[in-house]
Amino acid sequence: MFFLLNIVGILVVFGLVFLCSPNKKRIKWRSILSLIVVELLITWFMLGTQIGIWVINKIASFFTFLISCANQGISFAFPSVMANPTVDFFFSALMPIIFIITFFDILSYFGILTWIIDKVGWVISKVSGLPKLESFFSLQMMFLGNTEALAVIRQQLSVLKENRLLTFGIMSMSSISGSIIGAYLSMVPGEYVFAAIPLNCLNALLFASVLNPIEVTKEEDVVYVPSKKERKDFFSTISNSMLVGIKMVIVILAMVVGYVALTACLNGILGFFIHGLTVQKIFSIIFSPFAFLLGLSGHDALYVARLMGIKLATNEFVAMMDLKNQIHSLPPHTVAVATTFLTSFANFSTVGMIYGAISSIIGDEKSRIIGKNVWKLLVSGIAVSLLSAMFVGLFVW
Repeated sequence: MFFLLNIVGILVVFGLVFLCSPNKKRIKWRSILSLIVVELLITWFMLGTQIGIWVINKIASFFTFLISCANQGISFAFPSVMANPTVDFFFSALMPIIFIITFFDILSYFGILTWIIDKVGWVISKVSGLPKLESFFSLQMMFLGNTEALAVIRQQLSVLKENRLLTFGIMSMSSISGSIIGAYLSMVPGEYVFAAIPLNCLNALLFASVLNPIEVTKEEDVVYVPSKKERKDFFSTISNSMLVGIKMVIVILAMVVGYVALTACLNGILGFFIHGLTVQKIFSIIFSPFAFLLGLSGHDALYVARLMGIKLATNEFVAMMDLKNQIHSLPPHTVAVATTFLTSFANFSTVGMIYGAISSIIGDEKSRIIGKNVWKLLVSGIAVSLLSAMFVGLFVW
């Protein structure tokens, strides 16, 4: 019975996102079916074979190495802060952006990154039937946070039309950052974290093509390569990259502080009228039907719905800490779907981070397309987390 609920849940999520699509006739169903088949194979590979876990670990270790390099620079400037057992969000998640942007801009300067985008994007686009850059971005999001991933391809974004730019905003809701994988693994089972990472990225590509279906011509489906006139010398390039990085850090920090503060303010107002009422509790009630559709029994469904509310209103760390304390008393299926759902940045503050990142990269005028379509970002982020959890749930009982 619960297995059937899990399957029904997949159909319900697809159906609801389809109803939200503004242009249903343009949806490429062949591409969507291809992605679903690939995702089911990936889920089996990740959860059923040791090779799958080994591959993801190797990729993750590379990005962890980049973060450790960034931490060396941060430690030089802020030795007392980085020596603490717990490091603030500003230093652990935002400051590494400066080095990550610089590193990938060096790869772009020598043509390495543009070559990778072109070739890897081509492979994924053959499977998905979607454009190269979008396909590459889905892969890039596996271990780079949404802001870092957007910054890495900012030269590509600067020449895109608004309708394609919205696709990247929608997809960015479902990323994570390589810098926080270690924190995840200290709280929840690693096999479900590593299964969620590729599923989230492919599901983000899938739902972006449903919520924002666009036609890209062969002429437009190319990787932008700056001309010689546009390129600066090497040291000017990396210096500019660092300045772009610190600008992004400041903008993102402002967005995070503002959105978290607004949530706290709203909770205070709600509590004034109804004691104990919070945004988190409202979301847990709204999403309780989806928790049942994850193939969960009554008590477990209500608990996972509460975790969903916590994640959406605050962030996944708070919810994972709660899950960590209860994990030994929960059945494997509940742990699997809850962990998978929590493994992404999809929440309200992330919308602010994405808007701030795109605004700092290409200016306010083009970034307005994100502000006008916030609901699409939220629908995609929630739907991706649910679908990934449902796929994993099919294989763990």
